[in-house]
Amino acid sequence: MRRAVWLERGIVHEKLTGEWPGVVGVRWVHLVMPSQTSSTVGRPADEGLVRAIGVRALTAGTLNCIVGAGIFVLPAVAAQGLGAAAVLSYLVCALAMGLVVLCFAAAGSRVSSSGGVYAYGEAAFGPFAGFLLGAVHWFAAGVVASASVATALVSTLAEASPIFATPAGRAAVILGVYALFTVVNIRGVQSAARVTEGITVVKLLPLLLLAGAGLFFLRPENLAWSRTPTLAAVGQSALLVIFAFAGTEIAVTPGGEIRNPARTVPRAILLALGLATALYLALQVTAQGVLGSQLAREANAPLAATAERIFGTSGRSLLLLAAGVSMLGYLSADALATPRMLYAFARDGVGPGWLASIHPRFRTPAAAILVNQGVSAVLALTGTFRSLLILANLGALIIYSGVAMASVELNRRDVRTDGTPLRLPGGPVIPALACLLMVWLASNATRADALSACAMVVGAAFVFGFNALLKRRTAIVPG
Repeated sequence: MRRAVWLERGIVHEKLTGEWPGVVGVRWVHLVMPSQTSSTVGRPADEGLVRAIGVRALTAGTLNCIVGAGIFVLPAVAAQGLGAAAVLSYLVCALAMGLVVLCFAAAGSRVSSSGGVYAYGEAAFGPFAGFLLGAVHWFAAGVVASASVATALVSTLAEASPIFATPAGRAAVILGVYALFTVVNIRGVQSAARVTEGITVVKLLPLLLLAGAGLFFLRPENLAWSRTPTLAAVGQSALLVIFAFAGTEIAVTPGGEIRNPARTVPRAILLALGLATALYLALQVTAQGVLGSQLAREANAPLAATAERIFGTSGRSLLLLAAGVSMLGYLSADALATPRMLYAFARDGVGPGWLASIHPRFRTPAAAILVNQGVSAVLALTGTFRSLLILANLGALIIYSGVAMASVELNRRDVRTDGTPLRLPGGPVIPALACLLMVWLASNATRADALSACAMVVGAAFVFGFNALLKRRTAIVPG
């Protein structure tokens, strides 16, 4: 067992490295001075990483993760289930995600190390719970979602030129995009953040134009409800639509590179969710009001069809271009955030140690970025956009419930690392409501989808146990 002790900001820190009962890796124990007995100090910030992400960059990154491919296809999906009442599914998702985002803000203001949901779960309940949340996040909400968006990007480009529909064209786009964002992110988090901010502005402008112009082409009869939807119908639609609201869990992953997280995280993600919700509602109302019953039949590009009705063929081309840029923005933000999950696993001894290596010049987790982008590219080359949509959504619901419970525990122990943390009004009320809504949404999944989600969690538990057993057998513990 190795031991190191140092004093920082009036707090004595002790780092113990070695084999603990059931876990091999690194644990942080903090001996708090008498003046600090009211709180527990969380994990120190990640050494070697640069804190360059502020409110603007994190808001842009979160918007890029939320406003991805979903908004360009889900208006038709929502209309198929609920017709003109489709706005209800967005309102349900906005309510659910509002509660979840508050939990993310509370947890993110207390835990500032890289890893996002993994860091929150580990700080609240220990390495096993943290790894489960992190593994589900990395696979379902990270790699699978990224790969599905990449395939949707190819389909969008194929609308403009048939060359992208060929196997060679498809492979060239996927490999080229992942290679580009790999290089950008390895070269530095600041350059990656600037790319993300720029893409956010470019992709939002056509959507804002469509939502604004659509107000002058709405037909009131198209917005009239033909029937009052049942609660089950709303739940089934919301389970699909919530894909359009996912992304917060990805954007907060690079916690070790966020400036003043206690201030930045709550402001950025709440602002991003508010902007995304307003935009989604405006676009759904515009599409329904302009196309009416035709909206449900425009499954591939409902917003492009709406733009064509308003602006003509040039409008359709503009929205297809916006869809492509939006998907690129999502992939850019994902490449910035999701690899930090692999870095966090390696940093804490629950993953291969070489994944925690930092580039000597650019100070970025280069190995984790390379592996993450490579796996995503392979899945994109072999999968389809819709094949794992429900699995990704169920994985997100698991993550959201875990973060909600973690926020309660972190608040109970008053864990903090930097600045005054956010305290949720009502104590555990908001996290409890968030968990109840997640369970209700998940209950609308089919048995097969639920079993797939369970298999994902069991697989993550097996990986954790196998890794711990392997390290226990091979570790050499110094005296």
